[in-house]
Amino acid sequence: MPVDPAAAAAGGDQARSLVRTEVADGIATITLDRPEALNALTIPMKEELLAAFRAIGRDRAVRAVVLTGAGRAFCAGQDLKERLVPGAVPLVIEVRERYNPIIRAMRGLAKPIIGAINGVAAGAGASLAMACDVRIAGFSASFGQPEINLGIIPGGGGSQRLTRVLGRQRAMELVLTGRRVDAAEARELGFVNRVVEGGGWLEAALALAGEVAEQPPLAARLAKQAVIAAEETSLSAGLEEERRLYELAMATEDRVEGTKAFLEKREPKFEGK
Repeated sequence: MPVDPAAAAAGGDQARSLVRTEVADGIATITLDRPEALNALTIPMKEELLAAFRAIGRDRAVRAVVLTGAGRAFCAGQDLKERLVPGAVPLVIEVRERYNPIIRAMRGLAKPIIGAINGVAAGAGASLAMACDVRIAGFSASFGQPEINLGIIPGGGGSQRLTRVLGRQRAMELVLTGRRVDAAEARELGFVNRVVEGGGWLEAALALAGEVAEQPPLAARLAKQAVIAAEETSLSAGLEEERRLYELAMATEDRVEGTKAFLEKREPKFEGK
């Protein structure tokens, strides 16, 4: 792929990692690490984020993922300043070729992803949050699709995912006005699973990821696929997909171990087989 002049102009950003990945106890924590710009997404940052999700997909030791942002924001969206550099690739191409592959990688990742959301998640940042399977928010979190204020519409799937999360009427209001909702309203609307006051949002997300990591990994993977099928297909197709995935789960060694452990009144030892 040709070098984008905007990426070349990023300067100091290219000299350091913009996405940090730490793995411990079966949990991979991915941190967007550009706090001075509210973790707005640059070209190098998007490339690192896609690489991080692909690497996690290959790591059998990882059973759950936490996605968060450094500093006082989750992600403020696309870095529009990057687009002002002469010769920069148009944003419409940038979204198609670099941003959308990240969302597809998140949706296709076998491991459940928990969003630990602090501060603003706007535009492409809100879409990143919605691509997570579960969302835990700090009290300072806020969400919005402000694209209409720039004379455009959500281009990274925001209108589609927001409609599935909130329903047509609420999504229509937010997309048409660009209004930002705070953490309390986001919880009321069902955008986030939980709001944690103080600074405990990351700890709460890691604790939930720990619970998920203790589950049989194959069953967790199949369960994620089943729930996504419910969102993306008709009821009849979803039921058929659930039946297929259920039969796969029934054929695993973990299912046998889980049943034995239940009958023997002991903790199961799941090995992902």
